[in-house]
Amino acid sequence: MKIAIFGKVFSEKFCSAIKELFAELSKTKVELYLYRPFFEFISKIPNLSPAVAGLFSNHEDINKTVDLMIVIGGDGTFLESVAIIRNSGIPLVGINSGRLGFLANISEGNISTTIRDILNGYYTFEQRTLIELDTPNLFGDFNIGLNELTIHKKDSSSMITIHTYLDDDYLNSYWADGLIIATPTGSTAYSLSAGGPIVVPNSQNFIIAPIAPHNLTVRPIVVPDNRTIRLKVEGRSPEFLASLDYRSVSFKPETELVVRKANYKINMLKFGTQTFFSTLRNKLMWGADRRN
Repeated sequence: MKIAIFGKVFSEKFCSAIKELFAELSKTKVELYLYRPFFEFISKIPNLSPAVAGLFSNHEDINKTVDLMIVIGGDGTFLESVAIIRNSGIPLVGINSGRLGFLANISEGNISTTIRDILNGYYTFEQRTLIELDTPNLFGDFNIGLNELTIHKKDSSSMITIHTYLDDDYLNSYWADGLIIATPTGSTAYSLSAGGPIVVPNSQNFIIAPIAPHNLTVRPIVVPDNRTIRLKVEGRSPEFLASLDYRSVSFKPETELVVRKANYKINMLKFGTQTFFSTLRNKLMWGADRRN
């Protein structure tokens, strides 16, 4: 089995967990391919020298015959890993070395069990929809996100106006600080903070959620993901800000943003009785009530 490992820096208290991970992997004939900056970071940890078959630095280095990518970090690191695997079909599983870990949902206490389950094939795949910004020259050669596209005001205290269309149907002009277009995966992220609903994966929807709207009648709306969303932004600033997951770029008012569902999905590993709803309860304390 060929496993790629993608990660960033982590705190000293996670060192014992990372040693446990590589110790478990070393018990079998697994070929390991490590993200080069991550390999350079862990090489400084005493008594840790994992045997690797190769290193990679970007999506071009990833061998499409890799069976799986393990992501070490928090949800931000997990989002970055999507830009590495792209449309290769390589499934992802995240081990949480950070705080909440909604996407990177394997805790350090379950590392050995998780690795054994992976090597024994005790898992299934859960597909997640991706969002694509079909506007040239904003995010280079990778204009795909797992969580959301967000439009923000920039360098101004004034609100902006975001004219929004579904295909050619006019939806609304949002007077607000910004607007979030979220996938079901992103429904538990920034969109949730803006008052958006939680949407179950594979619901085939997008959420359009305004940020601090200047209108009491405007609320988040759920729309089918087979519709193209077009955005035109107005405001006093000469530039606005577009964020696609963890990346942000500036754009001019004359730029029309065209948003649609990407033509491929990513696969996330799911184990045993683990479900989206159990993750909601455990990570977000959803439905927490002393009577339950």
